[in-house]
Amino acid sequence: MSKHPSSSVYLASQSPRRHALLAQWGVTPVALLADANEDAEALEAVLPGETPLRYVKRVTALKLAAAADRCTRRSLPPLPVVCADTTVALGQEILGKPNSMAHARRMLTLLSGQKHVVYTAVSVGYWDARGTWQTQQMVSRSQVRFSSLSATQIASYVKTGEPMGKAGAYAIQGLASLFITDISGSYSGIMGLPAFETAQLLRWSGVKLMVNV
Repeated sequence: MSKHPSSSVYLASQSPRRHALLAQWGVTPVALLADANEDAEALEAVLPGETPLRYVKRVTALKLAAAADRCTRRSLPPLPVVCADTTVALGQEILGKPNSMAHARRMLTLLSGQKHVVYTAVSVGYWDARGTWQTQQMVSRSQVRFSSLSATQIASYVKTGEPMGKAGAYAIQGLASLFITDISGSYSGIMGLPAFETAQLLRWSGVKLMVNV
């Protein structure tokens, strides 16, 4: 298997935002989700003393390795594989996905009136002509500032359900945009798939986009 001049990729993510972004760029994402016996959540466990940047890079690499094993196990046709992970960091504290509405409220209280960093790592892999698995990874770093939020505002937002399943308990493309005063970096990266970095990796793996990059 080798680089394949195709517009299709396997996307090892359930995120509708990542699927939509790839489609917007002229790429056809084919879902490559975990088997029932895979513990996908365990891959996202934070190691003691791990910095946000190390964490997001390690988790994304693990996701890609698991996706490659999935391809082999299922004897799937050769296509490049795309994986990503987004991490919200307040200082060196990693704010992952909330496990309850109360947890979401606590996260948003921490972010209120503060500037935080959003890291999104993207890994792409493919099998070359000799059947060797090749991978590359890039990381997008952006900054987001929230306005000062009242407890009532936070409770109202959490009640919508939007924070659940989102790193940092918010979705920038959703209702949370009403609370964000400024961003610096990649908007698509904050959404979960940075356009520039992903395009470079897709080009490296031989994937054709709607426009040349």
